[in-house]
Amino acid sequence: MNMLQSALGGGAIFPAPETLVDGLNFEAATRNVPGVPYTLADLLAHLAVTQRASLDLASGKTETWPEALDIWPGVPDAGSFAALLTDLRLGVAEARALAERPSERARELLTDLSAHNAYHWGQVALLRRLLGEWPQ
Repeated sequence: MNMLQSALGGGAIFPAPETLVDGLNFEAATRNVPGVPYTLADLLAHLAVTQRASLDLASGKTETWPEALDIWPGVPDAGSFAALLTDLRLGVAEARALAERPSERARELLTDLSAHNAYHWGQVALLRRLLGEWPQ
């Protein structure tokens, strides 16, 4: 595994995204933390939508960032939340695969994605701790 794959998927220097969402349910993810302007579910939805747009660019499925993309879409119900967690997990696997031998463009996009995601995955870890929902 190369450094970019590790940065996208965790494990060596920080918890893997799979660990950060392990055992998380909709009820816990939608609880508010005083002073925090979003829930865990909101944060995970943001991660999922920006990850998908970035991966579509990195893989060549699209050439430009989608106009009018709602980057804070929220999560309306438990079924949508379960699908969101699946999308996040699949996206992490896709990002790792793309990072194995990326083109120059893909490397730039995946590097940007890894920095963006590291920031937000840290927020996920903190919010889970504050909610008493850290995976054991």
